[in-house]
Amino acid sequence: MKLTARNTHRDLAYFFLGLIIAFSVSGIFLNHRQSWHPRRYIYSSQPITIPVPAGKEAIDDQFIADFTRSQNIEDNLRRFAVDDKNKLKISYTSNDVEIDITTGQGKIESYHTTPLLGQMTQLHQDTSKWWIYYSDAFGIAMFVIACTGMFIEKGAKSFRSRGWWLASLGIIFPLIFLFLLS
Repeated sequence: MKLTARNTHRDLAYFFLGLIIAFSVSGIFLNHRQSWHPRRYIYSSQPITIPVPAGKEAIDDQFIADFTRSQNIEDNLRRFAVDDKNKLKISYTSNDVEIDITTGQGKIESYHTTPLLGQMTQLHQDTSKWWIYYSDAFGIAMFVIACTGMFIEKGAKSFRSRGWWLASLGIIFPLIFLFLLS
């Protein structure tokens, strides 16, 4: 095999095809995680009623610990807070609780990882040593794929003839979103 831009571009793209697809699909879903988190889906929602607390001040670490024990929630607490609408929100690793502290009525939602998609989104956040090395190799390969792609086409559709302005637009759009819209 002759080492050319076309061959390098093709073979790296073939090798990393699975990761390119996984990052593309999971990246799209992660962009919309405010409305639907791709790593979790509800597999049960249980209504609950608790005694009305004596006010926002009564909701402290001890109150949350007692609540967790009384509801038999065997999960790690992440955070809790009472919002402006008197809703107590408790977040655990695999459960979310929302209770109206004026009525004591609420619900416990239990979550499970979305099959396949949940594992793909984990690739964006994994920090194991070997995964970081592989991700670095992937990043370098994406750079090589981008650079070799500039030299594949010859003539009127080459990078020098028309590709440079499309590439410029491709650089400008993210910069607009990064600096002007954030």
